[in-house]
Amino acid sequence: MRAVVQPGSARAAQRPLILLIMAAAIPLVLFAGWVVFLNARQERTDSRLAALETLDRVVTRISSDLALQVQIAETLAASASLDTSDLSSFYVEALRVKETRPLWETIELVDPKGNQVLNLLRPIGADLGATADRENFERILTTRKAAIGGIGPLGPISGKRLVALRAPVERNGDLRFVLTVALVPDAVSQILKSAGAPPGWVGVVVDGKGNIVARTVAEQFELGRPASASVREAIAQGSQGSYVGTTLEGAKVDSIYKGLPGTGGWSVHLAIPTDQLDAPVRRSAIFLASGGAVSLALGLALVWFTARDISQRRVEQEAQAALALRQSEERRRLMVDAADLGVFSWNVPTGEVIASQRALDMLKIIKSAATGDVSLPFETLLTGIDPADRASFEKILLQSRKSDAVAAEFRTAPPDGRWLRASGRSSRIDGYNAEVIIGVLLDIDEMKRAEFDRQRLLRRLGDAEENERRRISRELHDQIGQTVTGLLLGLKNLEQSLATTSSDPAQVDKLHWLQGLASGIGRDIHEIAADLRPTALDDLGLHRAIEAFCAEWTRRFGISTDVQLIGPADRLPIEVEIALYRAIQEALNNVAKHGNARNVSLVFDRRKDELRVIVEDDGIGFDPSKLSGLNASRLGLSVMEERLALLGGSLTVESAPNIGTTLFMTVPLSGQDAGS
Repeated sequence: MRAVVQPGSARAAQRPLILLIMAAAIPLVLFAGWVVFLNARQERTDSRLAALETLDRVVTRISSDLALQVQIAETLAASASLDTSDLSSFYVEALRVKETRPLWETIELVDPKGNQVLNLLRPIGADLGATADRENFERILTTRKAAIGGIGPLGPISGKRLVALRAPVERNGDLRFVLTVALVPDAVSQILKSAGAPPGWVGVVVDGKGNIVARTVAEQFELGRPASASVREAIAQGSQGSYVGTTLEGAKVDSIYKGLPGTGGWSVHLAIPTDQLDAPVRRSAIFLASGGAVSLALGLALVWFTARDISQRRVEQEAQAALALRQSEERRRLMVDAADLGVFSWNVPTGEVIASQRALDMLKIIKSAATGDVSLPFETLLTGIDPADRASFEKILLQSRKSDAVAAEFRTAPPDGRWLRASGRSSRIDGYNAEVIIGVLLDIDEMKRAEFDRQRLLRRLGDAEENERRRISRELHDQIGQTVTGLLLGLKNLEQSLATTSSDPAQVDKLHWLQGLASGIGRDIHEIAADLRPTALDDLGLHRAIEAFCAEWTRRFGISTDVQLIGPADRLPIEVEIALYRAIQEALNNVAKHGNARNVSLVFDRRKDELRVIVEDDGIGFDPSKLSGLNASRLGLSVMEERLALLGGSLTVESAPNIGTTLFMTVPLSGQDAGS
């Protein structure tokens, strides 16, 4: 029975609800304070995570940028202009490269003793003196590999603090020079400043000695100076990590850092002001304590109002649940009726079926006087199915107890004989009740009959194609072939005449050339006629026709073939022989065009109720998962599948790159007379 709530009782229920809402507003303050506290802690964590992401981004960008500079320097060190004693051509080439690299201050060439031989900031041949950053230079002499040094002092020539990037210039195993590229630290500074760090954060890049290469704050004053003590201590402990320290300005910070690979000890440091991290947590803690003190005083008062409200709401919810259940059932019936589907459930142990009126109508089973679902025995349900399909219908539905879903296509009982599809699955709830099968019936009669019409049309088209092939083959053999034979006889007579009347060798050679051309035309006509409709297929059967085709195919393409027969070599129905001959013909053509194989094996496995044909090659293969519709059409696989499907057969492709391809063709033979 439906519960009805009177307006007076509804207003009475609203009063404690209003009091409950008013009283609950205070505990919400406690909850809000807790949420604020958690958010503040999460904000602190997110800030550190954001700092880590920013650090990784900066490290990646700086590393990739410096790696690019090293690569360009190594390329320049391999220049052919350094193979001669005259460095003027290299000087011009280096100037051109430097103009394309705005961050390159200059390019130097230093001999193995450390003396500058060339510097783009001075004319060629000028007295330049020794190179700076001897430590980095000595490393090049030892390792013979490109390396990045630290930031140097103010250069006597450039007047700037530069970063030295060096690459060895080796020829035939001897070190001739050390190529030095002096970089302006502006690139590192721009990457550091554009990393997206929030205001107040301090970013620093230091070299292996702890000197500042770039800094987001006061860079013009700190460039080249030693970093703070906390930074140098962190570098000494490891290539990455975190620490609490003090900036050069004296502010306390939480810092994280990470080394730059391939830079000789460079590292990037991000410092977050400690006050900026901890301030939200302190404010949220104060708010939480205040809200808790107020909420605790009123918490006990909510118990009585809450208990009374829960009691009233339980009664209302039970009534609403009963109403929602009836409405859900009505919607289900409307959706099933609108979709024109029949539904049923089959309790396998009891044999009871509960079917909808639409299901009974589709199966032409007499309806009962009831307007809803009808209960009937499973045997009664089977009376609406064609006797030839009842066993398979029951068998397929029972398989749903071991799988997710099944589908069975069947005909209704005569004289109607309409095609239906039953989709079924077991009614599992938490793994139980697997013996109840839920089924849905769908009318597919028009679709099924359209498919039958399509297959009949395809068979007729196939027959017409084979008849036309036979006619064209006969025309080529009987008419054009005889014409070519007559031409050869005429040329033979002409040859005999020339032999008695003329001794001109040129005319005899031309005649021989015409005879060869006519013979080639005759062979081509014979091959085309055999491809169109081999006489061996009609006279000797599939196996002999395939052997003859493989012998000719091997002669033409130079690919070895092996044909094996398992079982009797009796004649097959002509439509089976034609379909398999064309499929094998298409498969071997694919091997010749795309397989790049050396050997092909064909196996005919003749069984009592089916014929299996296996075509295997040792070619390059392919990935079947990437075989799109266009590629399948290009390989002729869709045509082969279509031919075999018309006979109730199937085609399976197994292949992988570099291990060859195998085709499995299967055609049923039950109920067919050989040679029919």
